[in-house]
Amino acid sequence: MPPTTAPGDSPDQPPEARLRVDAERNRDRILAAARRLFASEGLGVSMAAVAREAGVGKATLSRRFATRDELVNAVFADRMDGYAAAVSTALTAPDPWAGFTGYVQTVCAMQAADRGFADVLTMTFPAARALEERRTEAHDGFLELIARAKDTGHLRADFTDRDMPILLMANAGVINAAGDAAPDAWQRLVAHMLRSYATPGAPLPPMPDAPTPTALYRAMVRLARPGGDRH
Repeated sequence: MPPTTAPGDSPDQPPEARLRVDAERNRDRILAAARRLFASEGLGVSMAAVAREAGVGKATLSRRFATRDELVNAVFADRMDGYAAAVSTALTAPDPWAGFTGYVQTVCAMQAADRGFADVLTMTFPAARALEERRTEAHDGFLELIARAKDTGHLRADFTDRDMPILLMANAGVINAAGDAAPDAWQRLVAHMLRSYATPGAPLPPMPDAPTPTALYRAMVRLARPGGDRH
């Protein structure tokens, strides 16, 4: 029976080319597996679990990504690009206060869409240089955004850049605790926090509806499960 070849392979390829194709295919499988697991379970997933999900051995995973930081950097590079771009977009808003509130909502929505990214935004990865460079870039832009929003008189004078990580940590907690039981609960938290940042009379986005009593009860039951099951 003739040997089978994967799509894109050619039986006439030299061994070195086939090895390069195999290596790239394994890398893609690892990244896809890591994205799925990080998005659904957060960054607490073990490297061994990523290898199993990708269908590769631990040695193969280690050859492609020697450390967790390298894997996190590769998985979330595009999302950190989006994070930095959100600040740039906010800075172009004609109304700096609207730019500020829109930025806060956008970043918190990015957290809600991906549990792994929710963790990335509240952790540091010194070895993931590209990731940290984009974080620094976003932070520098956020400082400018804060100053502009304060100049409108709508952002409280005592708001600081340290308040944003506090919000992100709180938002990540709500996202992880509520899960699918009350998936929009984070929006209510963010709306309340924006009201706490605003000066009296500042225009604000509409307040989202609170979770229904049933949804909130399901979230609380889920949170209280033995072993802390959040999935």
